Amino acid sequence: MKAAASLGADVGMVAACAALGVARSSWYRNQKPRTQNPPRTSHRALSDAERQSVVDTLNSPRFAERAPAEVFATLLDEKRYLCSISTMYRVLHANKQVKERRNQLKHPRYEKPELLATGPSELWSWDITKLKGPRTWSYFYLYVILDVFSRYVVGWMVAEKESAALAKRFIAETLGKEEGDPSKLTLHADRGSSMKSKLVANLLADLGVTKTHSRPHVSNDNPYSESQFKTMKYRPEFPKRFGSIQDAKAFCRPFFSWYNHEHKHHGLALLTPADVHHGRTEELLEQRQETLLAAHARHPERFARPPLVLRPKTKVWINPPKVEALASKGAPGETQGLSQPDALAFPPESPPQERPGSP
Repeated sequence: MKAAASLGADVGMVAACAALGVARSSWYRNQKPRTQNPPRTSHRALSDAERQSVVDTLNSPRFAERAPAEVFATLLDEKRYLCSISTMYRVLHANKQVKERRNQLKHPRYEKPELLATGPSELWSWDITKLKGPRTWSYFYLYVILDVFSRYVVGWMVAEKESAALAKRFIAETLGKEEGDPSKLTLHADRGSSMKSKLVANLLADLGVTKTHSRPHVSNDNPYSESQFKTMKYRPEFPKRFGSIQDAKAFCRPFFSWYNHEHKHHGLALLTPADVHHGRTEELLEQRQETLLAAHARHPERFARPPLVLRPKTKVWINPPKVEALASKGAPGETQGLSQPDALAFPPESPPQERPGSP
């Protein structure tokens, strides 16, 4: 506007506004002094005493936990009228009381489970999944316990229902089969009714097994069991429905044998769960390393540097702490994510070798 006034003194305001692209009406309007109009009070507004009466009524012990609409209706039924519902909200807003006024139950804050396994039989994860039966809305229930470190299925059971009694018997039989000290074992599960039952809790307490649970509605807190169920249900031979419980057992028996003894798991550096669970890791890795070095000796030109066999993780976490997650980034065999099958680690004493003919 100052530029328009300066130019207008020389060429006139019409030409100045046209040259600067400013509407003349805007320029003239800005020349008028701006006055602050005092706020107007409606003749319908409540007086200060009436507004205070509304606040006192809403905050009284009788109405302190009720919504303004409910208070309004209750007063009308008692042949009383203070103000409209919207005015009640305006009065509450002016007094900074527009919030949840009812006395409500506050759900507890669940801590994120941070569980570590550095070897087999330290941390087990268990869950129950549904298998579709022969008719609509009919199901069989598959109970599975998985060793988190080795991904080895230490126990499974197919039943016609989900119950705490069956879960207790299943866990007791699985613990009886496996060697090891139960007092050093942690059993992790989600928050299903069987998992939180007193029967299961009492059994684990008697055996000295530590039990942990996922947070409500957080599937990532039990990722290994969920991943194992997905592996099973995405197999090409997995049927749409099972004709009977015997049919379900007949499928699960060869599947879990394949999963434990033949499935080359990416999270285990392409070893089988049985290899890791039964302590054959070093023997197999040494054999693989010899094979790689022999291939390198025969054709060194095909390798940028001497290859080092991929190794499985030595620490397996459910929800690693932030410090641990940052420290393990980039460390082969220590990260929480799946190992890449084509990744190669190189010893620090072996510098990269130049290819023949490279500049």
